[in-house]
Amino acid sequence: MRRVSLLLLPLSLLMATACTADDGETAAARTPAVPFGIGAPAPAYSATLLDGDSVSLAGMRDRVVLLNVWATWCHPCRTEIPELQALHVKYADRGFSVVGVSVDGDGDEAGIREFVEEYRMTYPIWRDPDERVSALFSVVGVPATYLIDRQGVMRWRTVGPVRPGDTTLVRAIETALAPAS
Repeated sequence: MRRVSLLLLPLSLLMATACTADDGETAAARTPAVPFGIGAPAPAYSATLLDGDSVSLAGMRDRVVLLNVWATWCHPCRTEIPELQALHVKYADRGFSVVGVSVDGDGDEAGIREFVEEYRMTYPIWRDPDERVSALFSVVGVPATYLIDRQGVMRWRTVGPVRPGDTTLVRAIETALAPAS
């Protein structure tokens, strides 16, 4: 029993660090290993839009996608929306899309629509009340954000709010948008 406890201690410390790190470092350097990682294919994922239409990452293969997992009740999610919106506008004409994945529960569609309007979010909002995204992407808390290139490969990720001017994210976006050489 004691051996099991000693083995779990490093894992629990790693998880605590992943959820609380606030040093601007990307989560690629601070989150526990997941079944996929930077440089590996992103998990196959689909959801629905607020109007009920089906959408998927596979359907966005021609775009660089910043997949942001959030909820209306999440205060840090609110603080990152202006930066996500700015990135969406800045890079949209180069083949970039921010996709917000709401993990709010079933029946919260009206509240999500009000939230989207209040925060002037113009990027697509996907619904995932069953939180399948959490299992597929090993989300340990919201917000969580993942950059996926045109080939469906994970290029960057973080746990916690996206910060204005995050140079690691901007570099990752620029690299993913650069023409193949």
